[in-house]
Amino acid sequence: MNSVAVIGASLAGLYAARALRAQGFEGRLVIVGDERHRPYDRPPLSKDFLTGSAGQDQLALADAEEIAGLDAEWLLGTRAVGLDTAAGSVLLDGDRTLSTDGVVVATGAAPRHLAGPAPGGAHTLRTLDDAWALRADLVRGPVRVVVIGAGFIGAEVAASCAALGHDVTVVEAAPLPLLPQLGDEMARICSALHADHGVTLLTGTGVARLHDGGGTERRVTAVELSDGRLLPAEVVVTGIGVRPNTDWLAGSGLPLDDGVRCDAGCVTPLPNVVAVGDVARVAGTRTEHWTGATEQAAVAARNLLAGSTVATHQALPYFWSDQYGVRIQFAGRRGPADTPRLVEGSPDDRSFLACYERDGRPTAVLALNRPRPFMRHRRELARATQPATT
Repeated sequence: MNSVAVIGASLAGLYAARALRAQGFEGRLVIVGDERHRPYDRPPLSKDFLTGSAGQDQLALADAEEIAGLDAEWLLGTRAVGLDTAAGSVLLDGDRTLSTDGVVVATGAAPRHLAGPAPGGAHTLRTLDDAWALRADLVRGPVRVVVIGAGFIGAEVAASCAALGHDVTVVEAAPLPLLPQLGDEMARICSALHADHGVTLLTGTGVARLHDGGGTERRVTAVELSDGRLLPAEVVVTGIGVRPNTDWLAGSGLPLDDGVRCDAGCVTPLPNVVAVGDVARVAGTRTEHWTGATEQAAVAARNLLAGSTVATHQALPYFWSDQYGVRIQFAGRRGPADTPRLVEGSPDDRSFLACYERDGRPTAVLALNRPRPFMRHRRELARATQPATT
């Protein structure tokens, strides 16, 4: 293989490029990114960057020395619009074509939007430019903020806005935030963090539409809920999930089903095309977290260079979130009937560790502000859930 194109210049794409070089690939390496920025870390966008305690220079995932060491061609501010697998080329905007022997699909995901036009003051948060725009609206002085969606991004944005002194209301359509991930008992404990810090949480209701004040600026003035209530707001942040960026692959022949379908080694039915990160549906599962993207990259690079699946990604699912000064960490595969058991600490103190169990066997572990014991339990859980070898 003489050339590889990495389509996506964020976390997964950078780690794939690193892995290709680390595993001995010396050919032409081209990294295509639709943003104008070099790879940066997204998690701080909803936390330290939004509050102003971290600057843009602190988000970089690679310094100038490492960028030079990759010996890659960077096509930033460039969007992939198609993949011609028969011709072995990636179609780029501006009627350009990039010929390549191998492709790493790392185009990530885009935030879902509310139906209808978005007035001024209405935001989503996915990119650095999104974060700059939201930050600009938050530094004008105390405002009323409505966050739509109480998942990780929504909760982190709410916490940051509260820390900045804004009046914050969070709207969640589900009965409880994080209910699918944590189950009822632990979701209730985590959702109480909002009330602890003066943030209003409204659950079990959706959003009908956004109201604006008319005129030339047409800035948001209120959020109308599906039950008819009207929430005054000067800033609205929507965090209702994402959809994988696969539109550019339509007609390529690759199987698309809530992401790019690939095997446990991140390999698509075309062995010279692999997928990593938020866009990849690996062995039937698509994950949207930092750790999965970094771990998949090394496996995908190895298989791409081998021309077949010689390694698989079998890591234990893991995610974390920082909210209101509390680090929430979760690892494992919780089933609907699994029972959480308190191991140490106290939920009342918002500092504890709990293990989920099924028939007396651990399936997952959750911790609030217990990082060291959590890592120990995570390692033990990973060993316990490893498939048997013969």
